[in-house]
Amino acid sequence: MATKARVMYDFAAEPGNNELTVNEGEIITITNPDVGGGWLEGRNIKGERGLVPTDYVEILPSDGKDQFSCGNSVADQAFLDSLSASTAQASSSAASNNHQVGSGNDPWSAWSASKSGNWESSEGWGAQPEGAGAQRNTNTPNNWDTAFGHPQAYQGPATGDDDDWDEDWDGPKSSSYFKDSESADAGGAQRGNSRASSSSMKIPLNKFPGFAKPGTEQYLLAKQLAKPKEKIPIIVGDYGPMWVYPTSTFDCVVADPRKGSKMYGLKSYIEYQLTPTNTNRSVNHRYKHFDWLYERLLVKFGSAIPIPSLPDKQVTGRFEEEFIKMRMERLQAWMTRMCRHPVISESEVFQQFLNFRDEKEWKTGKRKAERDELAGVMIFSTMEPEAPDLDLVEIEQKCEAVGKFTKAMDDGVKELLTVGQEHWKRCTGPLPKEYQKIGKALQSLATVFSSSGYQDLNDAITEAGKTYEEIASLVAEQPKKDLHFLMECNHEYKGFLGCFPDIIGTHKGAIEKVKESDKLVATSKITLQDKQNMVKRVSIMSYALQAEMNHFHSNRIYDYNSVIRLYLEQQVQFYETIAEKLRQALSRFPVM
Repeated sequence: MATKARVMYDFAAEPGNNELTVNEGEIITITNPDVGGGWLEGRNIKGERGLVPTDYVEILPSDGKDQFSCGNSVADQAFLDSLSASTAQASSSAASNNHQVGSGNDPWSAWSASKSGNWESSEGWGAQPEGAGAQRNTNTPNNWDTAFGHPQAYQGPATGDDDDWDEDWDGPKSSSYFKDSESADAGGAQRGNSRASSSSMKIPLNKFPGFAKPGTEQYLLAKQLAKPKEKIPIIVGDYGPMWVYPTSTFDCVVADPRKGSKMYGLKSYIEYQLTPTNTNRSVNHRYKHFDWLYERLLVKFGSAIPIPSLPDKQVTGRFEEEFIKMRMERLQAWMTRMCRHPVISESEVFQQFLNFRDEKEWKTGKRKAERDELAGVMIFSTMEPEAPDLDLVEIEQKCEAVGKFTKAMDDGVKELLTVGQEHWKRCTGPLPKEYQKIGKALQSLATVFSSSGYQDLNDAITEAGKTYEEIASLVAEQPKKDLHFLMECNHEYKGFLGCFPDIIGTHKGAIEKVKESDKLVATSKITLQDKQNMVKRVSIMSYALQAEMNHFHSNRIYDYNSVIRLYLEQQVQFYETIAEKLRQALSRFPVM
């Protein structure tokens, strides 16, 4: 009897790779269970054959019966039974929230901050971010030739086992803002919100049989929340609620990109070396592993903490040196961001990503993370503010204040990206050409004068022309020394800010549910104790939002102070270099 398998995840075939496109829930026939390289050969009901990743399917019992068709797993069912709100209610709420918050390409398109709410002044914030933020990575690989290797590095998940997902192929997206002909908002800057604006599409909770995405009602109305082993404390500091920062911090150096292949050379990929500074023990990861980590962090923490998207995937030019360098630089920035965050950096899934020791440990940790039930709004059940509960009016004011500030900052960042891109194009195009024209015109004039004698003047004019040609080269190269870093910083923050509409939408949805609780009490649908629990839990959410904003502001002040100082220092040096060249050219002219 032919072996049947149930498809667990969607898989899109790559043209020319003899792969088979399959969809979640589809039943296929296994024609060759061990093709090699983590692949099997299957046939769908249409008779089409092709390769499918082994990890994407679940072999069915010999009777062909789908073991998941009868209901949820015991663990999932116990989890869902502990929640009072139904899955249907949660799905309805999630759909409503997604429609209200995440519509359109702009994550802010449906966000409204019409209610009053003032953000307290941020004056008095520290000059550098708290905790991990104080250690800024000085080894960012801006110099391509300095990439180093560690022979002892564990080579990452084997390419020949069941850990294969889609390749780094996704869609033709721009990898650098200064090459894009469109505006920064629609071009290179799209990586900041390309995933954040569609996070509901990216959260793959439906990959796990019987696991429904926990809705806001499920968290607010749960009769009794489970007491998780992991606890996320929130304390009140000088500037309000804040996360507890670890006593020792670390960064992670991304370096040594190497090209690898599998399936007898049919599939190629780039693997990067990650070295945490607290262990100095390296592991290797492909881009798709970073993508997996991003999705796990988004699933687990995305309702409370903005998780910026990774640099875009790319089809063409994936192995060109310039693209590899840019991607590695951006992956470095992303990992540094994650290491800075006191909650993310200490999380089990992040630590597992950096510290696994062998293939078995990687797979075990990966599957454990994918079955983590404390995801979505349920992450708030792990948080414990060391402060009295807030009243609903204050909670709403804090939410509105965060929304107002982040929306305004998002507008400011977009404007700076647009202006910066226009300036980049001007500096690398028309402006150098103008200087070159001046230089050539001066040298042409000196040629004309050469026939009438007075050679000293002719030589001085010739050198002045050459000076302007040198200035043209300086102008064309300067953006890479200053504007590049300012633009990259803004790209990162655009990614952060693109996450806030969904976060604020979750908080506003919870606040509205509490407002409706009086009617539910009046109609005996919930008890007075249920309402009090709802207020307490919304208060916890508010403390988490304030703690995250304090972390955000601390990093924002440090980052923009650093990057704008760097920009101005480089600009001063740039103009001083030009001034010195002009002085030298001037000194050649005789004094009359």
